[in-house]
Amino acid sequence: MIDEATIWAHLDALAKPPRSLGRLEVLAVRLATVQHRLDPQTRPRRIVLFAADHGVVAQGVSAWPQAVTGWMVETIRAGRATSAALATAHGCDLRLVDVGVVQPPPPPHPAFYRNATLGAGTADLALAPAMTVAQFDAAWAIGADEARRAHDDGQVVLIAGEMGIGNTTPAACLTALLAQAPPAEVVGRGAGADDPVFATKTRIVAAATARAARAFGDDPRAAIASVAGFEIAAMAGYFAQGAAQGSTLLLDGFVATAAALIAERLAPGTRRVMIAAHRSAEPGHGAALVALGLDPVLDWQMRLGEGTGALVALPLLDSAAALLGNVARLSDLGA
Repeated sequence: MIDEATIWAHLDALAKPPRSLGRLEVLAVRLATVQHRLDPQTRPRRIVLFAADHGVVAQGVSAWPQAVTGWMVETIRAGRATSAALATAHGCDLRLVDVGVVQPPPPPHPAFYRNATLGAGTADLALAPAMTVAQFDAAWAIGADEARRAHDDGQVVLIAGEMGIGNTTPAACLTALLAQAPPAEVVGRGAGADDPVFATKTRIVAAATARAARAFGDDPRAAIASVAGFEIAAMAGYFAQGAAQGSTLLLDGFVATAAALIAERLAPGTRRVMIAAHRSAEPGHGAALVALGLDPVLDWQMRLGEGTGALVALPLLDSAAALLGNVARLSDLGA
């Protein structure tokens, strides 16, 4: 086990003025702490995109129709989505897992695509629990299996991304529930909600969170499942298994961090291997990061999802690793 004092001493001994690289050195300390080594590795790395739909979209909580989820899955499969372009640019392996898209793509399927559907989206959380505990456990298991596959393939850094129209609504519910934040303070406009949509979304989040909170003491998993999504539960399982096997977890934005809150609640200690790539423009993301004790690398007002914020941060992670592992020490120069 390497403590922070040892890492800072190593950085201060390098051939540069002490602390002259500012927040890059802070990131280097976090990376070395997560990996317990002074020469951390950032390659190979993989992003797994989990896709699913949400019944609550029927309530008018999104500016976009539910069909967009299926369209975007097709675009990711074609390598033309933002996430696919960034993954290619930064040398990150990509997998796409359908855990519940209403309009799934037709075969033939590329090798990086997995059909693991649990149904045509979740139930409408405004009217009933979004999913059963059995469905939640099944989604968690799919994510955990993806983390094991990544580990077996030698992947060091794991990213989870998501695609699911309306998924900032369950993310807001989960953040309010698990970060103990007021619902009104964690609801954002998602992918461009106007004032009426925003008002509907706020009302639904408050009511669904209150329902889940009443049940939480008796059965936390059932309460979480009642306001989650298939792709969110899958990401939670992915994070928990990734932490258990010693992977480095690079977190994306609001929805992924809601999944991280679930993972930490049900598998305590998962957050020890997390690095927060960025702070989303969604207002609830800050509360989720505080609850996890994570300081984001970037604050660029991003809100796309798909793991894009984490992918953008990958070159900085590479830079931090290079600083720790490849820069000479002053003592090596005779200083």
